[in-house]
Amino acid sequence: MSTASLRRAITGLIGLAAAAEQRLAATADPAEPGDPTCWAALPVIAHCAEFRQQQVVRLRAARGGCTPPEFADVDHASAGLYADLAARPAGAVAADAWRAAGDLLAELRAARDEDLLEPVRNPWLRGRVLWLQVVVRGFWHPAGHLGEYYLRHGLPDQAVALAEHAVATAEFLLAPAQARGMARYNLACAQAGAGLTDAAAGTLAAAVQLNADLRANAARDADLATMRASGRLAALLAGAP
Repeated sequence: MSTASLRRAITGLIGLAAAAEQRLAATADPAEPGDPTCWAALPVIAHCAEFRQQQVVRLRAARGGCTPPEFADVDHASAGLYADLAARPAGAVAADAWRAAGDLLAELRAARDEDLLEPVRNPWLRGRVLWLQVVVRGFWHPAGHLGEYYLRHGLPDQAVALAEHAVATAEFLLAPAQARGMARYNLACAQAGAGLTDAAAGTLAAAVQLNADLRANAARDADLATMRASGRLAALLAGAP
């Protein structure tokens, strides 16, 4: 895949996730109840925007030849984190999320090919590929959280439909295998949460085949708890190449 094609694919994936956030924000009730175990819509969007903005900082660091700050791991069950996100002004959340998506797209356009493709150029990447980090924070992470939101609020059909749309979009964009695997992984989680265990097993097998790194996520992901409890997850991962 050429770098130009790679950028186009990533741009499309970022746009899909950002648009899905805006759709949810447009219908979200600012007074929707939520807590660390079941997030309301606006804190979900605020969190995804924050993660996206961290990737903007990393891309700017690569472009400037400097080292970005270390961002702490996030405990999604933290009461403090949830309280901080829930306290943000409702009117600003959607605007901040859209702005963060625009910033990320601008930095993707400005990034040097070699920075996106060659981790050795930036030791702080610790061997990770920068373009794939952009996919994770710009697409996989927000799309996964949105699907989780719909599942936990009794809207499994919307969770599955969003994930199916993401899979179709990744295919349409001719996204790299790793990114297509991430889209399928989110779909497997949505299907599992919706009780579609057989479909989830097939989708997850395809996801891991496209992106073997997803095996580690699958082994611990709470969204796949039903598959884990039945033993199907262990069997699937044991048979994965």
